[in-house]
Amino acid sequence: MSHIHHRMLGRKSSHRTAMLRNLVQSLIEHESIKTTYPRAKEAQKVADNLINLAKKNTNASRNEALKYLYVHQLNEKLFGTIRERYANRGGGFTRVLHIEPYNGDAAPSAILELVDGSKDMRFAMTAKAVARNIYERTALHPMTLQNVEKVTRFRTNGKEELRKLVDYFVEALKKKNERIDSGPRRVHLPSVEDNIISKTSLGSEPATSPS
Repeated sequence: MSHIHHRMLGRKSSHRTAMLRNLVQSLIEHESIKTTYPRAKEAQKVADNLINLAKKNTNASRNEALKYLYVHQLNEKLFGTIRERYANRGGGFTRVLHIEPYNGDAAPSAILELVDGSKDMRFAMTAKAVARNIYERTALHPMTLQNVEKVTRFRTNGKEELRKLVDYFVEALKKKNERIDSGPRRVHLPSVEDNIISKTSLGSEPATSPS
């Protein structure tokens, strides 16, 4: 990993390495972190390489990862749940999302997250978009259909999790408007093959909070 082209981030090499180590360790632990955009992009490179090491799952790859992850529990998580999550993914394990500056100097800020995890923002935003269309009884935008396929393709039980989250957001929309006394009983998501959302029937079943 030492031969990767990188930004210096205004720090000496040793300080830069320590900073990125802290960011990546926080990412492995929390699965989503907020930092400046340049730091997020650099930490993303390191995180993707660590996950590739975990996917190899050899003694050599474990030893290489241990040089970066000093916390034993994080190394176990990397070679355990995270490795299993991305077993069928060839890449794209992390995602950097632009956000509004969150500190006083207005530096470009970003969220760095592990995809298909419990804090996957694109998964949540896709569920919100589907919920809005269901609530308003309008057709889904083609981009939303594409996002449904993307966020559920490699996620274990992805479509079922998305259904639960969509139902949760639909119920939240209903509560914001007391005039609406009925909502979708079931959300039928498109299959990867045809990308078609079938019409939903309306009922009064309450949505459940996502697990």
